[in-house]
Parts: sequence; structure tokens; C-alpha cells
Amino acid sequence: MRHKQDINFVSIVIPVYNEADSLQELITRTCAAADTMGKDYELLLVDDGSKDNSADQIEAAAAQEGSHVVGIILNRNYGQHNAIMAGFEHVRGDLIVTLDADLQNPPEEIPNLVAKAEEGYDSVGTVRKNRQDSRLRRYPSMLINKIVKRSTGVEMNDYGCMLRAYRRHVVDAMLQCHERSTFIPILANGFARHTVEIDVEHSERQQGESKYNIMGLINLMFDLLTSMTTAPLRMLSIMGGAIAALGGLFGLVLLFMRLIYGAEWGVDGVFPLFALLFIFIGAQFVGLGLLGEYIGRIYSDVRARPRYYVQDVLVGEATKQARDNDVNADNNDN
Repeated sequence: MRHKQDINFVSIVIPVYNEADSLQELITRTCAAADTMGKDYELLLVDDGSKDNSADQIEAAAAQEGSHVVGIILNRNYGQHNAIMAGFEHVRGDLIVTLDADLQNPPEEIPNLVAKAEEGYDSVGTVRKNRQDSRLRRYPSMLINKIVKRSTGVEMNDYGCMLRAYRRHVVDAMLQCHERSTFIPILANGFARHTVEIDVEHSERQQGESKYNIMGLINLMFDLLTSMTTAPLRMLSIMGGAIAALGGLFGLVLLFMRLIYGAEWGVDGVFPLFALLFIFIGAQFVGLGLLGEYIGRIYSDVRARPRYYVQDVLVGEATKQARDNDVNADNNDN
């Protein structure tokens, strides 16, 4: 049973990678939307190794008087989800909202997520209405959504939309997970008891280019499948058994036809054998590729290197004072 829960403080985490052209608009619109909530909030901008001056803009925004911005600067590019996890380590809110920096998901939707979370939900996902991406982006994304949904068993309709809200205990649980490949929406739903999805608007990208091309989407699909489930290995075993059964059946057919039509029929049967051989070879390569993915991830986990390295944390005076007050309050409670 869900119970309504008040939210007093909201943390908004946004990963930033080469978004200098739209960053100031992002900060302005996000803060304006957060002001309408009537709650305390902070805006954590995580620079994921940008090659433009995004980090400088974040530093300037954090230094402004009365700023709600907290800048987290990573030493290099670690990827969207690792950047968000780096932001999670510095949040103070009862509710944590994640958002992409490209403004395709309007920051004005944030109050809607907060209101839904106050109804007692641990995780609030979103589904993009009237998606404005090209067909080259939409169709592969739809395919990935279906494959991942069937493979992981996690019921979500739009895995690619990062406009989401999580209760603090869900984020704390995620921070205790140390695997190298992390896909936050699926991981969060593993720790959330009450989840829901709401429709949100989607806008055309105004500045820059998408960070996900076709190969990026394919890599994302492999990351999702191999980091969250062993279903591909199970499917590979089933596929191998099916091919072996078909090969045995085909061999019996060849033997039967040879007995009926004589040895001369076997010459014509060379071509089907070649086709069958290519099927076997292709299946072997698929299997080796999947095993390589899993072995590579095991190797990365065994090395136990940090998922990211925070080079600097930029906190404005107003935010710093609020954080110091929180620390003092915790010390007094202890």
C-alpha cells in the first residue's frame, strides 16, 4: 500500500558533455522550474570530461551569489550513467531527479515528477510523447526497448528517457552496487517497491548533436543485456541445441535420400551442406562474441578500478552554507 510522503528537498542531477551552447539556458530553465515547486532544491551539474568550455560555465554558475548549482568535474569522459552515479554521491535531497542536458526533455516537467513521487512512489519513470527524434533514432530505440523488456523482465516502456525521479533510499541502494556497467533505470527499479511512469513532452534538439549514433545504440543494447541479465547466454544455449537438432535431422534426411536415390544424389547435396556449415560457423561467432562480452565485464570487475574519478566539486557560497548547516545538524543529532 502506498502512502503519501512529503518531499522537502529535491536534488536535480544532470550529466553534461559538450553542451556549452545550451548550458546557460538549461540552468535558467531548470532553476525556474524548480522555483515553482515551493521546495528547497539543488542543481548538480556533472561535467563528464567535456572538451568545450562546459566546465568553465558550470564553475561560473556555481560561483554566482545565491546559486543553487553544484558543479562536479570528472577528469575524463566516463559515460552518461557513470556521470549520474557520480552526482548521486553528492546529493542531499529526499528526492533525486535526473535529466539530460540537451533540453529535449523540458525541465518544466520536473514539478510533475515531484508531485507524482509525493503520492508514495519510489521511482517515477517517463514516456516521451510525440518523440521528436529521427526515424534513425526512434526505430532502433523501440527495438532495444522491446528486447531489453523481454530479457530483463523489468516493465518499462521507455528505457532511453533519463527524465526520472528516485527516492533517496533507492539512490543509496544503487550506490552500494559496484559493477562497472550500470544502467540506472533498470537498477533503480530493482530497489523500488512502488514504480510508475508518466507521459512527458519531448522537444527537438536545439543545439549540438546527439551523443548516441547507431553504433552507440548497439553498444547500449549490449551493455543493457550483458550487465543486467544472463538471458543472452541462455538464448545461445537454446539456439545451439536447436541448430544441433536441425543438423542431426538434416543428416538423417541426406542418409534417407542417399539410400533411395543412390550415391549420385550425394553430389547435389554438397551445397546444402555448405549452407549448413555457414550456419554453424555464424552461430559459433555469435556465441564467442557474447562470451567475450561477459568475460570482458568480469575482467573489468576483477580489476576493481573506480567507475569514475571526481577531479573537483564546485559549490557556491549559498549552497556551501546550507551543506555546512546539514553537517552541523547531523553532528548535533549524533
